[in-house]
Amino acid sequence: MEWIPIIFVTFKAVVLITGMFFAVKWHYDQGKKHKDQAMEKRAVLRASGKVAAIFVVSLLALGLATYELIRVLGLDWLSP
Repeated sequence: MEWIPIIFVTFKAVVLITGMFFAVKWHYDQGKKHKDQAMEKRAVLRASGKVAAIFVVSLLALGLATYELIRVLGLDWLSP
């Protein structure tokens, strides 16, 4: 079994999750600076939800496009 793809995919996932965490945290902290905290918190949470939903939909679209390309090209993608 090749360990390089497993290590790279795991590293990429950790980097993306860490980056998303700090991006949401930074926006949340910026929202706390304002006096109107309830509205700002709601807006930050709504924006975070939209970004997460867009990310999941784009990830699904990329996966389906990759699967379709593999199927059209006739590549063997199943592991033995």
